[in-house]
Amino acid sequence: MNGIKEIDTNTLRTWLEDGKEVSILDIRPIEERSEWFIPGSVYLNAYDKLKANNPDALHGLHLDITLPVVTICAGGKTSMIAAGLLQEQGFEAYSLQGGMKAWSLAWNTAKLSFPDFDIIQFRRTGKGCLSYIIASDKEAIIVDASLPLDVYQEFLLREKLVLKYIIETHIHADHLSRSKQLAETNNVPLYLPIPNKVNFSFKPISGTTVFDLGHIKVQAIQTPGHTIESASYLVDDKVLLTGDTLFLNGVGRPDLKANNDEAIERSKLLYHSLRQLLVLDENTIVLPAHTSQPVDFDNTPIQTTIGNIKKNVPMLQLIEEEFVTTILQRIPPTPENYLSIVEKNIKGDFSDINPVDLEAGANRCAVS
Repeated sequence: MNGIKEIDTNTLRTWLEDGKEVSILDIRPIEERSEWFIPGSVYLNAYDKLKANNPDALHGLHLDITLPVVTICAGGKTSMIAAGLLQEQGFEAYSLQGGMKAWSLAWNTAKLSFPDFDIIQFRRTGKGCLSYIIASDKEAIIVDASLPLDVYQEFLLREKLVLKYIIETHIHADHLSRSKQLAETNNVPLYLPIPNKVNFSFKPISGTTVFDLGHIKVQAIQTPGHTIESASYLVDDKVLLTGDTLFLNGVGRPDLKANNDEAIERSKLLYHSLRQLLVLDENTIVLPAHTSQPVDFDNTPIQTTIGNIKKNVPMLQLIEEEFVTTILQRIPPTPENYLSIVEKNIKGDFSDINPVDLEAGANRCAVS
């Protein structure tokens, strides 16, 4: 592989964020492509031919030779073969170092602005995890931190924000929570919804908890179902952060770390939690903790409204018994490594593992 260039995730992320013209060639098996991909990438089912070192593996591919090409596979090895073939054809070709596994930590942002506050949506484009900074009068709350600390630290510093609280919607099963680390680094309180079984100290959030932030208030709403402790947050009566309780096109799965009876009971809890949220003003903007699609570098928030969700998620029109039956029939495959991730989040320490290894793969939090 001598002479074949590689590009790291941060560089490709920056290229895409800056709008640099680049061709991205995904050569993974089709079943891996269907799970998750980089927005705007071109797909060629060439994996087996590349593994066999077939010199015609990229036959039929038509790319603009004036643009750099980044080749993508799962771990960054087979993509080196593809990059080598493209170099031989005269392309400026690179292999993505670490492949889609490394890309799981790539991110971009989008912003929602209101008269008295802003919300910045941090999107793990390679995994679909969404976290938030709410800012009002130079004070900030971080919600569901899923990215490395420096991403949030650099934003707070650049915007001259004072971090006042760190909060979570629930114990996550598809990514490692960075909230405890952020709280310790910044010496600010960590608030978690109750009942909570983490092994470290925190301040409890109940259904009566209200956070004062600059010119606004953030009201906690207990919404158990996806997990027993799940909570949502109503920001200035205008925006609802729903965690994994309610998504743009579905609802949270009730089965993780639960037997069948527990999943049924949690489905019932979820039904009643959703009823609480659906009576809010129909113009209330909904911001979930995950999306099931790769996130474009388009600065456009992933959002909808309570009114749109009522129209577009038929499951929400069902009576309780039908809702429970339907949701349990539609449970998606279990997320990879979710038991290990939950265990680490309960412990509050993942210094002994590589987050990239544990977090690899798409999230599967929603039922639609």
